Parts: sequence; structure tokens; C-alpha cells
Amino acid sequence: MISYLLVLMVAAFVSYAVTPPVIALSRRMGAFDVPTDRKVHARPTPTLGGIAIFVSFLAAFVAASSLREFSTSFVQFFRWPLSEPAGIAAGTAIIFVVGMWDDLAKQRGEGLTAPAKLAGQILSGGILFLAGVRLDYFLVPLIGPILLDPNTSAIVTILWIVVIVNAVNLIDGLDGLAAGITAIAAAAFFIYSYQVSLGLADVEQRNAPLIAIIIVGATLGFLRYNFNPAKVFMGDSGSHTIGYLLAVSSIIGVGRSTTNPIAESLLFYLPLAIPLIVLALPILDLLFAVIRRARKGRHPFHADKEHLHHRLLELGHGHRQTVLIMYAWTAVAAGVTLTFSFVPNPIFRFMFAAAAVAILAYTLLPTLIRSRT
Repeated sequence: MISYLLVLMVAAFVSYAVTPPVIALSRRMGAFDVPTDRKVHARPTPTLGGIAIFVSFLAAFVAASSLREFSTSFVQFFRWPLSEPAGIAAGTAIIFVVGMWDDLAKQRGEGLTAPAKLAGQILSGGILFLAGVRLDYFLVPLIGPILLDPNTSAIVTILWIVVIVNAVNLIDGLDGLAAGITAIAAAAFFIYSYQVSLGLADVEQRNAPLIAIIIVGATLGFLRYNFNPAKVFMGDSGSHTIGYLLAVSSIIGVGRSTTNPIAESLLFYLPLAIPLIVLALPILDLLFAVIRRARKGRHPFHADKEHLHHRLLELGHGHRQTVLIMYAWTAVAAGVTLTFSFVPNPIFRFMFAAAAVAILAYTLLPTLIRSRT
């Protein structure tokens, strides 16, 4: 556990320390997110914060490679075929570059087309697959494990990457929202994957909690400058990077088996659902956005102002209140999932149920007040 804490501190410190120079660089380059009718911030804000997140990932990854607990995984880093850490680093670099390219292109009033961004996401997912990070099987209730052939595994792995990256990107609409929700989700992944990795001989299984704890550190350090009122935005380079790393962590920690999947028990059904439960809000928001835009004859990636966080603002919540409400829902979802997985005591389930009711009441409070006036 000490090794993970060291990596967490490196990621958080580097993200915190690098963000001010990145803000200065954004201003020098004229890289600002200018307010429009579909955005909620009031003034032009530097938008290259993804650089700080990516640099903190690299720093934490290098720090991890020097620690005994993780060093074995990095032995083959510079050799072919790609090792798992090398594939993760290469894929993260690709997704970051694509996001940064888009951030800089937007300053010229252009921006990458949706197919171009999708191609970058597919390429980064393909690199990951070649490095052995893949979804090898599914556990289907009442049926059991279904092994995936290589072609199907590649499609499902890349699809998972695309979904998570775009889900995180779509909730990056309020100060600190994407960074905070991703930090909570990554913390849940860390707790789950760390518990699963205990006692396992496969050292690569430690990469799941390692990536998760790096995300937690990078996002927490960045939140110091990104929470409302934000001094910097993470841009597509940041949201794509943390979304990609979150997908990677879930694939390693949940979607593949270190033993014979035929012998896995029913206890794996619930943990397999952790990514869907913890990321329920952004994933549902993504699905509803695609359906909503399709019904209006718009492109699935056409930006609008109808996301969940926008609707919470319309209910009457302030900027910070809306962000904190979505933090709370994500934390409850994560807590319920982990409680069912590791803590069978019904008292904890009652506590989370009570918390959910309290959050729901607070969420609807402005509507209730208006209805009585």
C-alpha cells in the first residue's frame, strides 16, 4: 500500500505544480475557451490543462517503475512485442496528442472532425489491445463465462475505450465536474482492484490499481485550479487522457481473468459491473445525448446544452451545487457497489440508501420550493 501512496503523491504533486506554468503557457499561446451560448463560464479561460494531467501521469509512471512492487512489469518496457506498461504509455500518448491537436485547432476556429477524433481513439485502443490489455471474456448470468475470440475481443476492447473516453468528455461541461467524478470513479476502481490483486502471483494485475491511483492523484492536483471558479480547463487533451486511463484500469482489473475463467465464481458478476455502476451518470448522459441528437437529425457529437449538469442548473442549483450533487451521486454509486462486493453488513447498505434519498431530496429541492410558492 505504501508504494501506491507514493505514486499517488507524485501524481498529485506534479499535477499541482505543473498546472500554473501550463496556465501561463495557455495565455501566452492565446489558448482560451471563449464563452458561447452553450457554455456556462463567464470569461475566457485557459484550456490546455490536459498537459498538466499528462505530465503527472508520465511522472507517476516513471516513479512506479523504480519501485520494487511494480518494477517487474516494466522490465520489457523498451522491447517488442509491446509490454503492458509500454502499451498503456503509448496509447495514453496517442489519445493525449489527438486531444491536444483538437484543443489547438479550436483556437483557429476549426477543431478536429468527429471521425478524426474517433480514429485516434480507435488507434489508442488498438495499441492497448496489441500490448495484451483486452477484454477476454464476459460473465453472463445463468449462462456463465463466454470466451471472446481475438477479433471480438479487439472490437469490444476498443468499443469500451471509445465509450468511456467520450462519456468523460461529455461531462466536462462545468468547472471541476469531469475531474472530480473521474477521481471518485478511479478511487473506487483502486479499492476494488487492489483487493483483487492481493495474493495474486501475476504482477501485471497490479497495473489496475496503479493506473487508478495515478488518475486519483492527477485529478486531485488539477482540481485545485479547475474547481469553480476555474482558472484552467483540461480541454479534450485532459478529458480524453483521464477517460482513457479509467477505461484501461477497468479492463485490467475487471474485464480479464488471471486464472481459468471457466472456474470463476458468481462473486465476479457484481465486480464486473463496477465500471457501469460507478460511471452510470456519464455513460447514461452519453447515451441520452446520442439518442437526443439523432432524433433531432444532428450528428451524435454535435455539442448542445442539454446534458444532465445543464438540467440541474435549470432546476435552480448553482454552479458549485450542481457539481457537488453529481459528485455525491457518483460517490453513492461507488460506495454501494463496493459495499455489495466486500462488506456484506446490511447497515452499510442502509446508510447508502439513506444517503441516496437525502441527495435526491436535495436535488429536487428547488423544484419543490417553486411548486409551493
